Amino acid sequence: MRAAFSDCSTVDDLARLISALPDDDLAFLLADWQVWARDDQLPPPTAPDGTPWRVWLILGGRGAGKTRAGAEWVRSKALGVPPIADRPARRIALVGETIADVRRVMIEGVSGLLAVHADDERPRFEISKGQLVWPNGTVAEIFSAESPDGLRGPQFEVAWCDELCKWRNAEETWDMLQFALRLGDAPQAVVTTTPRPQALLKAVMADAATVITRASTADNADNLAPSFVAEMNRRYAGSLLGRQELLGELIEGETGGLWRRAWIDDIRIDELPELTNIVVAVDPPVTATVQSDACGIIVAGRGRDGRAYVVDDRSLQGREPIVWARAVRAAYHDHRADRVVAEINQGGDLVVAVLKQIDDAMPVRTVRATRGKWLRAEPVAALYAEGRVIHAGNFEDLEIEMCAFGLDGRSHGRSPDRLDALVWAITDLMIDPLPPARPPQRPVIRRL
Repeated sequence: MRAAFSDCSTVDDLARLISALPDDDLAFLLADWQVWARDDQLPPPTAPDGTPWRVWLILGGRGAGKTRAGAEWVRSKALGVPPIADRPARRIALVGETIADVRRVMIEGVSGLLAVHADDERPRFEISKGQLVWPNGTVAEIFSAESPDGLRGPQFEVAWCDELCKWRNAEETWDMLQFALRLGDAPQAVVTTTPRPQALLKAVMADAATVITRASTADNADNLAPSFVAEMNRRYAGSLLGRQELLGELIEGETGGLWRRAWIDDIRIDELPELTNIVVAVDPPVTATVQSDACGIIVAGRGRDGRAYVVDDRSLQGREPIVWARAVRAAYHDHRADRVVAEINQGGDLVVAVLKQIDDAMPVRTVRATRGKWLRAEPVAALYAEGRVIHAGNFEDLEIEMCAFGLDGRSHGRSPDRLDALVWAITDLMIDPLPPARPPQRPVIRRL
């Protein structure tokens, strides 16, 4: 049947062929991924040196069809569908950032494993056991990168790893999986991910046993809402974030910043609306010398319109803890804030103790960085690109840090302390919000 399709030179020829097919053949055709998949959604037959590959790495933008490609490959392996497999693989590992992600995206998602199977071949999802069981006896177990040790003990022929660059314990989880891939003649894994400048991803890409295919969001435009494609291009085309999230590029060694100046300047205001929630975010310095990092202190609030507003920059350079704590207290009272958000990676409980020493009644929410600066900043930069964060005034030092923020997590070679505080403030307000501590209050109105 595939040979017949390859002989079709026009759309009319194809239409005539399809219309002449019996119902059973038509159903078979619609389920044949080898016919409908793009070239980048099918695995290369061998590694570049002609030897069998161990890892197929699919790098793609948002909505590029990575999940569908991964699910269809696992389906072919589980059922023994040629040319992907000549027999069913009996043991499969499904690894995601969290168990919830494995279930929501890889299994139950619109392009997940349950969706790509016909009714008579679809596996049974045994939620209590954390596994999928196919009618032919193939079993796929689910694992989370939050618990690498879960991969100690089990053994597999096949693995599907989704969004590798988002894994919390990426290297350890990947290593444990390699030890577990030890069944069959040639164990293999497929990795579906949007690329990020991560050490593990670069190591996988450099491995001689890895084959790589790439896809952009535009490559899958026929299966996406036209307005989504147009809007993403309008907002992100030409930016570092767009190149990474839409084109699926691994952005490395760039000197440009994660933010665009236009994202700030085009919607800057000089008078605040009414705010329902105000926070003071502080990124304390490790030391207190003139040469040390600054203490980032940023005030921001959330408006009734659902957007965040940057209100003030009270950052200090090279100050003793008691000094920056007083500056935080002053910002908290001046702007009638709901709480202080404090990073405690460096100072731990001492940060809270210093703040409480200055004002014991001041509510403090502590946060701890578990990912690199770039990964923490990306969702906040996306909110700026969408016009959902607005600067109420000019904050030149902060904005210089934002526009020069690079992939190494630094701005002009220095730690971006103002930016760090900004990221914590916007994350608290927009990404991981707490309810307002009290009714809305009129903001302090400042005019330029």
